Amino acid sequence: MIKKILIANRGEIACRVIKTAKKMGIATVAVYSDADRDALHVKMADEAIHIGPPPANQSYIVIDKIMEAIRASGADAVHPGYGFLSERAEFAEALEKAGVAFIGPPPKAIEAMGDKITSKKLAAEAGVSTVPGYMGLIADGDEAVKISGEIGYPVMIKASAGGGGKGMRIAWNEGEVREGFQSSKNEAANSFGDDRIFIEKFVTQPRHIEIQVLADAHGNAIYLGERECSIQRRNQKVIEEAPSPFLDEATRKAMGEQAVALAKAVGYTSAGTVEFIVDGERNFYFLEMNTRLQVEHPVTELVTGVDLVEQMIRVAAGEKLSLAQSDVKLTGWAMESRLYAEDPYRNFLPSIGRLTRYRPPQEGRSDDGTIVRNDTGVFEGGEISMFYDPMIAKLCTWAPDRITAVEAMGEALDRFEVEGIGHNLPFLSAVMRHERFRSGNITTAFIAEEYPDGFAGVTLPAAELEELVALAAALTHVSEARATRISGAMDNHRRVIDAAWTILDGREEYPVAVTAKGEGAYLVAPREADGGNALSREIAVRLNGWTPGDRLVEAEIDGTVRAVKVDQTLKGFRLRRGGGDLSLACLTPRQAEAFRLMPEKVAADTSKMLLCPMPGLVVSIAVEEGQTVEAGQTLATVEAMKMENVLKAERKGVVKAIVAKPGDSLAVDEMIMEFE
Repeated sequence: MIKKILIANRGEIACRVIKTAKKMGIATVAVYSDADRDALHVKMADEAIHIGPPPANQSYIVIDKIMEAIRASGADAVHPGYGFLSERAEFAEALEKAGVAFIGPPPKAIEAMGDKITSKKLAAEAGVSTVPGYMGLIADGDEAVKISGEIGYPVMIKASAGGGGKGMRIAWNEGEVREGFQSSKNEAANSFGDDRIFIEKFVTQPRHIEIQVLADAHGNAIYLGERECSIQRRNQKVIEEAPSPFLDEATRKAMGEQAVALAKAVGYTSAGTVEFIVDGERNFYFLEMNTRLQVEHPVTELVTGVDLVEQMIRVAAGEKLSLAQSDVKLTGWAMESRLYAEDPYRNFLPSIGRLTRYRPPQEGRSDDGTIVRNDTGVFEGGEISMFYDPMIAKLCTWAPDRITAVEAMGEALDRFEVEGIGHNLPFLSAVMRHERFRSGNITTAFIAEEYPDGFAGVTLPAAELEELVALAAALTHVSEARATRISGAMDNHRRVIDAAWTILDGREEYPVAVTAKGEGAYLVAPREADGGNALSREIAVRLNGWTPGDRLVEAEIDGTVRAVKVDQTLKGFRLRRGGGDLSLACLTPRQAEAFRLMPEKVAADTSKMLLCPMPGLVVSIAVEEGQTVEAGQTLATVEAMKMENVLKAERKGVVKAIVAKPGDSLAVDEMIMEFE
């Protein structure tokens, strides 16, 4: 058996591998860049070795530096995780020559399947259904336009060595092909050191469904069901589940058998994933094979009970698979939500900074049988760097059926506390509540179709809004009672029993009366007042031990437990639940009268400025001072977290001044240029 594993990766996947290695009694070695000196994977490993500066192309994807770390540590095996060197055949070859086990497939399989162009040709030869496209190398934008016209729009432009949504664009016309081709090449070169591009037909109304395969070096290969990965943004998966709500058993079997046949055809060993596009008639087409562990592997583990990392290690050690196809059973339903450092209110642009608060929900099996699992590589007080992928954690839930797993995920998200950076928790919560998602009627266009103007938060149903108004009133009652005791204004033995408050949601008023009904229990009732919105009913609230300063309350509201994030503000509380985000002012009736006379603050006019939407590096400026630009014209390109973001003009105008230049590192809302 393997004795010491070096993990040639970082973040949550490095932590994930370390957990299984420790369970198996195998020593672990972490590698880290300057930016990751205090990272969680470094703290978890038995030893750690520094490998260079923050940029991945100067540290994590430099083969010589990883090989040097292997020699220094004496590791006899390497797990590459995903991304970085995981699908680089030359890395696997270097390990082979050094006599170090690669916990992954053989170099020839990586070369055959890791290259999307070659893999499609081999898949077609093996009888696997493939998407129409051009598999040759494409020299420039002109050739890309010609090929796209022959295939027929829309087309998908992809990096041959790509993955994780990097180097991928959908183009609906010639202009988008030219722009997307160059951006894809740039991203591919920066992320993978390989700028080769290919083009294929983009299947409309598609579902992204993938098959997990597992093979050993003794000719055994099986598939472990499928994962539905259709909830995507910018071709990057956001929510995954297993099994798919769309497949029937016959289609699952056919896809699984094709995936296994392809794995055997290329002499594949270890864990791998064969990705398919499935149309509305359950016709499926091969996309690519990922010759590594997938980000979303936990949902397969939850429904099969198989530790994929352990299986990879055992296969690399020369063992036979302990499972036959007949042993694979799919039990229950699992969901995975990818928590990203991306601000959904700013078109999901990357966010960096310090995690001032990071409190995941409790992991494990609950009394109702549901399971919560959180794979992460961060900790409270740690930093999210601009140099790497913006993933913070992968939150997973399991339940006996899909809708229960969805509801368990919604509750777990409500209990997940993250502060200090922009993040997509509100959006994930909103998807869990979305009726189309809950029905399982999803495609890869779900986000674009359901949020065409971006995400602006969730408008809570009236009944839930009233519950939060009642909760705010109860929280205010507790805070005020505590303040009077602290100030000495009231005798310590006296208690505030009844109070009248006006809860303001923006300019909407809710006059309420609060009556204490025992320890932590309150009855919030509508109060007669001039104007305002009366609650439709009396609402019973029990705070279950909440004290001022607590950031999460698990309150019983009319007998149902609700987890709500709480932030105390100058005038009241900010309450967040289910994607809803309410800032409620809690005033006395007299204060409410005065508030009505206050003028509304007018936001500053930034309509004549192009502001940097995220912390990033200015790659290029596409216009000059004095130039007239048209709506939709490219103005600048900013790179952040390995992704290029093209900034375009919203309307026609004249460039008055350009204050940033290529190479500048900008903060959020820092000015790039100004218009007349």
